[in-house]
Amino acid sequence: MAGAVHIPWYATGFRGDKLEEALRDIAPVALRYGATGYVVYRYRDDRYKFIQSATFEHKLDWERYWGGNEMTRFRVIHQGWYQVPVVYQWTDVVVEGSLPANGRAPEEPSSVSGGTETGDTI
Repeated sequence: MAGAVHIPWYATGFRGDKLEEALRDIAPVALRYGATGYVVYRYRDDRYKFIQSATFEHKLDWERYWGGNEMTRFRVIHQGWYQVPVVYQWTDVVVEGSLPANGRAPEEPSSVSGGTETGDTI
């Protein structure tokens, strides 16, 4: 089962914009470690608060990313830009979905079969 990790980042005073830029650079690196997707959210009601998320098939791939050279370097270089401790959470992906690139939901079938051999609907 795929899992997603959520990393809460909280920027220190006046460093929200700098932390956002740094997260834009480091988040895609997860793909090199086997992530199937990533996203970084910045809260509108608290501009210092961020959530970084990445989806992995295997937790070991996540651990390689978190402990890899790029992420370790990120944490060292930017350690004054966010509050510690940073406590990530590993979660199971229960359901996910998205719209296609054109932004339109796929068309639904014109009729739903009730499972009978004649195709009668219930």
